[in-house]
Amino acid sequence: MIINKDVIMQKMQRFGGAMFTPVIMFGVFGILVGLSILCNNPMILGSIAEEGTAWHNFWYIVEQGSWTVFNQMALLFCIGLPIGLAKKENARAAMESFLIFMIFNYFIQAMMTLWGSSFGVDFSKAAGAGTGLTMIANIKTLDTGIVGAIIIASISVWLHNKLFDVNVPDYMGIFKGSSLVVVAGFGLMIPVAYIFCLVWPQVQAAISSLQVFLTSAGVFGVWLYTFLERFLIPTGLHHFIYLPFQFGPAVVDNGIQAYWLAHIKEFAESTKPLAELFPQGGFALHGMSKLFGCPGIALAIYFTAKPERRKKIAALVAPAAIVAFFCGITEPLEFTFLFIAPALFLVHAILAATLSSTMYTFGVTGNFGGGFLDSALFQNWIPLWSNHSGTYITQIIIGLCFTAIYFFVFRFLIIHFDFKTPGRGDEPGTDKLFTKADYKAREGQNNSSGNEKISSGDERDIKAAYFLKDLGGKENIVDVTNCATRLRVTVKDDSKIADASVFTSHGAHGLVHNGCAIQVIVGLSVPQVRERFEALLNETDSK
Repeated sequence: MIINKDVIMQKMQRFGGAMFTPVIMFGVFGILVGLSILCNNPMILGSIAEEGTAWHNFWYIVEQGSWTVFNQMALLFCIGLPIGLAKKENARAAMESFLIFMIFNYFIQAMMTLWGSSFGVDFSKAAGAGTGLTMIANIKTLDTGIVGAIIIASISVWLHNKLFDVNVPDYMGIFKGSSLVVVAGFGLMIPVAYIFCLVWPQVQAAISSLQVFLTSAGVFGVWLYTFLERFLIPTGLHHFIYLPFQFGPAVVDNGIQAYWLAHIKEFAESTKPLAELFPQGGFALHGMSKLFGCPGIALAIYFTAKPERRKKIAALVAPAAIVAFFCGITEPLEFTFLFIAPALFLVHAILAATLSSTMYTFGVTGNFGGGFLDSALFQNWIPLWSNHSGTYITQIIIGLCFTAIYFFVFRFLIIHFDFKTPGRGDEPGTDKLFTKADYKAREGQNNSSGNEKISSGDERDIKAAYFLKDLGGKENIVDVTNCATRLRVTVKDDSKIADASVFTSHGAHGLVHNGCAIQVIVGLSVPQVRERFEALLNETDSK
């Protein structure tokens, strides 16, 4: 059997993009949890935040609602993955996945009730942290976390894609579509649940050992994790690195994000060093390159540009650096140099890893996976400043030193190797990522291929139409999904794909062309662009 590496890469990229469907909610709800905990902290706000006050009661209600996605993480992944993975009828696929996941957990509950001791599990224990048991939709079951949800959702999507359109005889009409998928899932979940009962207790023991190993790996472990998280971004496989740490059980149960928020008040009130309170937080320092590295990169690109073109380059890199700093979305900036000078991306990954590991060496830990707003401001600095200001001052000093290191290293490499970063090349098309204003100014012009312009009242409609044409048209599209900033498309013939410069002229921030697995760097509007892209596919199909 010949293994097609391109097909495997396409499937992995699609799966990684689909996993981001639920993950995108964690940043918003992380801010809400952090803000509500902050507003109920008497150490910061005084007596108004004391228990029993109207202020406290209001923010208590807000906090409980804000915990929704963290308390129901498994359900969120179970429902969210089919939205990104199903090839048709995504909403029905999500419903089917939810039902099959519930069936799976009811089967586990029944098997554990009957034979728990045979599986090495004391099922009489109350579900909770450290017991290996949890409650999902009032079902007492094994705590498989997001891993179990992802596996069952994947099985559900596979059944959906295989069976949803199967035509059954009229007398079996009730067993068609979603019913057929769920019935098949019902039968399949019996052996799957039994296998989980056999295997998962051993997996939990292995995870506990892995947690000890990774935590004991110290500085090197933090360096390697951060390097891989950054280095794999162009391939789209970085989701497989950080998801088990941030939202899975790699270093703490339920992931760093949920664990940190659940203990943030305890950490804020303690005077012990953060490195002692939460050493696992070293694996959530990858956001430091967003806060401190990206501004240095932007400055290096600006100061190495030709003087007469610096104003134009500033309009390119300044917004991208601001988005990276405040929101943690680094791709618009990283892809300004990735395709022109890929070696710089390797340097970026090395510096990002060195930055995180240096901070960890000096006792900095926490939950710094995102940008300034969601991680630094609301989840770390403000709530913990009173007792941990020394740690954060050290962090800021190290960070600013690395901003300078980033600047001088990138500036030296760009000049020494004459990398044609924006503002240095002879071709104007390499100078910029088009802004919204640039794009609208171009709406009345023909595209670079000489075809008639695609007109619409909405910029996202225009982008979707252009991207469809640039990808070789509807006949060339196999499937499409998205992550935070990229439209991920599998095509039949990658020779029909337009050049990256054509995509950027139509409003993209860049292009990853990896065989038939294509990633169009769109930006934060990618969910809306994907929706319009799919609408165009369906519209064409119906003609």
